[in-house]
Amino acid sequence: MVSEQQNRCGWVSSDPIYQTYHDEEWGIPVTDSRALFAKLCLDGQQAGLSWITILKKQQNYENAFYQFNPEKVACMTGADVDRLMLDKGIVRNRLKIESVIRNAKGFLGIEEQGSFSDFLWQFTDGKTVVNAWQHYKQAPTSSEASRAMSKALKKQGFNFVGETICYAFMQAVGMVNDHEVGCHCYEKALEKAIK
Repeated sequence: MVSEQQNRCGWVSSDPIYQTYHDEEWGIPVTDSRALFAKLCLDGQQAGLSWITILKKQQNYENAFYQFNPEKVACMTGADVDRLMLDKGIVRNRLKIESVIRNAKGFLGIEEQGSFSDFLWQFTDGKTVVNAWQHYKQAPTSSEASRAMSKALKKQGFNFVGETICYAFMQAVGMVNDHEVGCHCYEKALEKAIK
């Protein structure tokens, strides 16, 4: 009998936090604009680090940035950045902290025109791109869609949204189903895929 550990995507460690994230969130479509904003900000914090580092600090980030409420975050000042540079619960990188504030302003600018969710999902034509990888290393680190998303977000004032970050984000929020076909979550993600 194959254990559940062997039945997960190869990138998942034995850490229960990582396993829960993989099993319950990763690859499941998200269409709520504020949830997408929060996830995009967290993915930007990952730059140069492992995702598990940010995942373990997620609650601290939510506390530091008003549960990623864009209106509140957009009003944060240099004094707030200085305060957060002393917060051991998050990654104390000034550029990354400032990027969340900058991205909140970009989010509000996009929302003046329409839905942030629609803005992001347009890069996959509003549908989940379904792949069929045998091994997670077969999946790309960027795509034409992630490059287009990165460019469009930067034009709106976002940063820490390079094409690789955007692709990881697309995988996480179910714009792309990159679960390995042998993973026990592949079929679940397939069922929930937006068609």
